[in-house]
Amino acid sequence: MKDPVVRFHELFERARREEKSDATAIALATADAAGRPSLRMVLLKEVDQRGFVFFTNYRSRKARELDARPSAALCLHWPALAVQVRVEGSVEKLTAEESDAYFVSRTRYSQVGAWASDQSAPLAGRAWLLARFLRQTLRFAGRAVPRPPHWGGYRVIPERIEFWYNQVYRLHDRILYERGAGGWRARRLYP
Repeated sequence: MKDPVVRFHELFERARREEKSDATAIALATADAAGRPSLRMVLLKEVDQRGFVFFTNYRSRKARELDARPSAALCLHWPALAVQVRVEGSVEKLTAEESDAYFVSRTRYSQVGAWASDQSAPLAGRAWLLARFLRQTLRFAGRAVPRPPHWGGYRVIPERIEFWYNQVYRLHDRILYERGAGGWRARRLYP
């Protein structure tokens, strides 16, 4: 069977063309130090043989949970393709250089927003956030916006990748890849 990352890229490119919603939207599951799970949507920004990359505020709940337990699960669902992809693995922070490279590709207002948001902290009201955004906009007026030290990327290093293909009579096709010492091993699972 195909390498799972190659299989993923083929599906991902199809989803980018055919999916009505954002094909990069991915559910990220983490757990806190006590093992209580939490789930949220993030945007998948890069995938290669090293793993699946997303970016966030390092002070956010998800970042604190990843610091406590550096493992995660991801799930993408593309209804237009009738496909779901699940990924499980360990997590590492990207290097500052990798985070810098992505940060400069963001829109200026998204860059400013990374400075304005104290992600996951209580917020007195929307007006407070907008005022912080305006202050940061003025702070960086006329110059490049640097990446905040509290913002950057994570890579989920896959240990398991499962592809689920919708089939008639709920006889779905499931292919599980597990990484071992000798590389990827694939097997089919019952639906």
